Amino acid sequence: MPNQFKKAYFILLVLLVIATITLNAQTRPKIGLTLSGGGAKGLAHIGILKAIDSAGLQVDYVTGTSMGSIIGALYASGYTADSIEKMAKSIDWDLLLSNSASLRSLSMDEKEEYFKYAVELPWVNHGFRLPSGVLESEELWLKFSEFFFPVYAIKDFSKMPKSFKCIATDVANGEGVVLDKGELVQAVRSSMAIPSVFTAVNYNGRKFVDGGVVRNFPVKDAKAMGADLVIGSNVSGGLLPKEKITNVFQVLLQVAFFREDEDAAKEKKLCDIYIPHNLDNFNMGSFSSSDDIIAEGIKTGDSVYPKLLHIADSLTKIYGKQGPIISTLPSVDSVRITAYQINGLNKTNESFFLHRMQFENNKFYTPAVISAQIRKTFGTRYYNKIIYSLQPLPDGSCKIVFDVEENPLTFAKLGINFNSNTGVSLIGNITARDFVTPYSRTLVTVNVGENMRLKAEHTQVFGKFKTFAITASLKAEGLSFTTYKDFAKDGLYKQTYIVADVNTHWTIRRKWAFGIGTRFETFHNKPNITSQFEFKGSNRLINSYTYIRLNTLSNVVYPKKGSKLDIETGYVYSQRQNLTFYKNGYPISNLDSLGFYFNNFLRTKLNYEHYYPLSKKYTFFTQLQASINFNQQQRVLNDYFVGGLTNTFRNQVTFAGLSEGMINTSSVAALQLGLRYQMYSSLFLLGKVNMAYYDFVSSNKNSSVGFLSGYSVSLGYNFVLGPLEVSAMYCDQSKKILPYINLGIPF
Repeated sequence: MPNQFKKAYFILLVLLVIATITLNAQTRPKIGLTLSGGGAKGLAHIGILKAIDSAGLQVDYVTGTSMGSIIGALYASGYTADSIEKMAKSIDWDLLLSNSASLRSLSMDEKEEYFKYAVELPWVNHGFRLPSGVLESEELWLKFSEFFFPVYAIKDFSKMPKSFKCIATDVANGEGVVLDKGELVQAVRSSMAIPSVFTAVNYNGRKFVDGGVVRNFPVKDAKAMGADLVIGSNVSGGLLPKEKITNVFQVLLQVAFFREDEDAAKEKKLCDIYIPHNLDNFNMGSFSSSDDIIAEGIKTGDSVYPKLLHIADSLTKIYGKQGPIISTLPSVDSVRITAYQINGLNKTNESFFLHRMQFENNKFYTPAVISAQIRKTFGTRYYNKIIYSLQPLPDGSCKIVFDVEENPLTFAKLGINFNSNTGVSLIGNITARDFVTPYSRTLVTVNVGENMRLKAEHTQVFGKFKTFAITASLKAEGLSFTTYKDFAKDGLYKQTYIVADVNTHWTIRRKWAFGIGTRFETFHNKPNITSQFEFKGSNRLINSYTYIRLNTLSNVVYPKKGSKLDIETGYVYSQRQNLTFYKNGYPISNLDSLGFYFNNFLRTKLNYEHYYPLSKKYTFFTQLQASINFNQQQRVLNDYFVGGLTNTFRNQVTFAGLSEGMINTSSVAALQLGLRYQMYSSLFLLGKVNMAYYDFVSSNKNSSVGFLSGYSVSLGYNFVLGPLEVSAMYCDQSKKILPYINLGIPF
């Protein structure tokens, strides 16, 4: 049929539909919109919303399932399509769709240990329990609460700017349930709880999972609401062909959505305008391609725009022109909270919860402030979930209800690390909270491998807001390290190192820490491979220090933005040595000939990292390191070791281009510039260039200024065991190309 006849036929069809509606009711026909589930592919619905808004078509009823319920609820709340698009593009999907918290939400005491292990096993009912593998995602709950804050007072979804319903599945009987009353955040979260991916949601006395299990495309619900004409946007491609089912996750999804595929065929027939999407290059988890999916949805929206415009124009001719599409979002910026209720506290108490939140009653709160204060409490790691709802009170204020799920107090953690310098290690950890005293954390970490390490630590928190702490720790390790002369291997030592440390610190806003401390250190060195000059024996010292720390990184691995600063200044004293020095295998009887004096001296260390996102794919980063001793009159024992791409041992200064310890020096300053490109969601390409000056403090023994410049290129992959990086390095001074491999986060 020629295109002009198709166009005429379509216009005639529309007019006939409208005429039929007009005969049955003299009021303007009601328009319904149904959005299917489909995970990441559901972001394509935004393109259809943009086409609807551009055509000036007023939607009265919205139904949706899973991702369709999220997009639909936003649209029904009064957000425009353009504002929803901006929101979708600004979201950190990796954080939202994980059980991880933003590193910025954690207290400073927790940041060093967070996300360090591949597996964390909670102690529940007298035994360690395997992780469920499903997502609770505190950040997802908080983001929904912020998005839907303007309609917090609407408990009947038919009273929203556009009437709304979403579909969930009751896990008790497999029944599809229409959610149209209560807390919108919990309703939407229930509708998107994909079995085996997200936790089920307790809502109105029932437990729900994803509505897509039974009705992924709820067109009949829009009809039941009173829609005379329904526009249906369906991003679901149906069941996968057998050749595309290649993993357990896909098998689970295939089984979960058997019933949905049959139901979708019936629902399609109820649409007056049915809009399928061609999204074969994406799947439910393609959130890293969110911009591309939205772009595909906009293309589809552009293709159906003429049809939508014809309907809008026809309605205007019959019923008159309606106003332009504008945001109908209620204007609610803040609420006054005059009452509160906390459900679910058992291991912690109300006072601890409220003080960590810094919650004050009878005060105005914005959604951003509520989320920020919840993150302060969540960042203690005492809690697995903190969600809230707002209940309007007769005087215009609100009661806030917190529903809390606490974490078990004890976890066993396992990780693995392989490093070109330290070899293969299995890292085990036990962390217990309130084991010794209330508001404390006790941990023991063991590194089993080519180099054995042990760390025990206890942190006790004090004060009303729990911002002051005392930490005592003991660390022991046996580490083999290579010595170099003129960038060539010269010897091999086995060092036993023990350090006992006590420090106090005060934290500010979860990102600054200020403290003082004293550590006792003892070393025992034994040469395993002889060299021209070597030493054997032990040395002990005391180091009293003060420090400042800052951490605003967005995440532990491959941070996209933020800074990290560590400054420590200390005084080394009470050195006690029992050492024998050798030259060409013979003991040196006259130590004065070496000019070594085990005197007291000052030392300072600085490490500053900053990450700046240039775009969604590119991140620029820089690192400044300075480690300086003043008036140190002996070499090697208290020197700094320059080289390596990963911090693996005491007194190391990383440098792209050199292996660990290729240069040992009593003073060094290094600057590194880098660029990281995110090729895919978990695959990265990194380039680094750095330079360093060393031995520039004239008061130290054997000072002779040196300069280094080096480069590295790395391919990184972030997966369940941690980041894997394979690198090639080059240094202009050594003139060597060196390989470097690191897997996981070191001890």
